[in-house]
Amino acid sequence: MAATWRKRWLPSLPLSVTVFCFWLLMNDEISVGQVVMALVLALVIPPFAARLDREFARIGRLRSVPRMLGVLLWDIVQANVTVALQVLGPERKIRPGFIWVPLDIDNIHGIAALTSIITLTPGTVSSALSDDRRHLLVHVLNLDDADAVIRQIKTRYEAPLMEIFP
Repeated sequence: MAATWRKRWLPSLPLSVTVFCFWLLMNDEISVGQVVMALVLALVIPPFAARLDREFARIGRLRSVPRMLGVLLWDIVQANVTVALQVLGPERKIRPGFIWVPLDIDNIHGIAALTSIITLTPGTVSSALSDDRRHLLVHVLNLDDADAVIRQIKTRYEAPLMEIFP
């Protein structure tokens, strides 16, 4: 009986403690009212969070992480120079556009990493993920060759991420 009560009202004790502590940390003062509010939130939020559909990260081989980070850093440096030249150059030479990148990766954590990498790289922004998680909408500052951009995203980022997040 006690275990059922605890599971119902405290499905995740660590989450309750975290919510309680963060509420107190986010306020200017610690008063009785703030402690009561932190306690209420610590009791109310975890049962709702427990109902969410969770996808846990599956981690595969990490040996491609250093190489991918090196590629990403190099691409960020190159993209910064390219974007600076485009922005400082004639505006008529910039052809922004959207492209749908077909995804082979199906792990939501890998997709999240891919969207972050794309957005970190100057000149590209992840805009939307299709409902079936099979296509990613990307805005490109200067879209000369959509197929080349797709190929670059898939080979330089998606392929290594598929090893990390199988």
